[in-house]
Amino acid sequence: MNTPDTSGRAAVTPAVHRAAVAAETARFVVALDGAHLSLPVPGCPDWTLLDLVRHTGSVQRWFSLLLRQRIQEPPRSRDVELALPADDTGWADWLTAGAARAADAFAETDPDAPMWAWGADQHARFWMRRMLFETLVHRTDAERAVGARTVIDPDLAADGVDEFLVNLPFATSFAPGVAHLRGNGETLRFRCTDTAGEWLVRLRPDGFEVEPQSGDAAAGPADAVVQGAAADLLLLAYGRPVQDADAIETAGDGELLARWFTHSAF
Repeated sequence: MNTPDTSGRAAVTPAVHRAAVAAETARFVVALDGAHLSLPVPGCPDWTLLDLVRHTGSVQRWFSLLLRQRIQEPPRSRDVELALPADDTGWADWLTAGAARAADAFAETDPDAPMWAWGADQHARFWMRRMLFETLVHRTDAERAVGARTVIDPDLAADGVDEFLVNLPFATSFAPGVAHLRGNGETLRFRCTDTAGEWLVRLRPDGFEVEPQSGDAAAGPADAVVQGAAADLLLLAYGRPVQDADAIETAGDGELLARWFTHSAF
């Protein structure tokens, strides 16, 4: 059963993350049916649908290898056996096989096992959660590329917003703009309007901290506020256009908001 976390929403467990990797991959595969792999991907400039598929399947295989190895320090190589398909008719099956490989790695791994991770949570569950949202966001990219309708479960989306925000302070090695998210106590509030989920980001001279909010704390002031449905907040966090331009509401310090979204690209 899910248990409440400090943001007042039901925590999405590693078991849910693991099951959702398979479900999100299956939805990705559906989007590929009959699609031209040369299609451009709106959420990933300069990528084709083929690039998107290869990236997602490669990441799943790499993360699965990290889980099997129970790595305790940053990996020195990203090399992994990809077993790429022989022709363009095999990519859907190849993506499905990557999810099966991930499921095997999950089955062999205690999510609470200590592991090195680049983010906040130094346990195997970090990689399970990271794999999910890597897959989910790129599933929506694929759907948009082929003109399909995109739907994200609100509770899963809120968990994705949380995963993005709590790990963002650690992302400077591959997202150098994050180093510019500094300040003198300025605050931004992110709020889901369709499910529980609220976070306060506080800029400091040496970086920023993310505080999940609940109860009276969530009613406090902030210099800028961003709110909307959890799915729209998740897509916005990842730099994807939301499906309805009016779905996101912002208020407060416009310069602070512009600085945040300019430098928080993941």
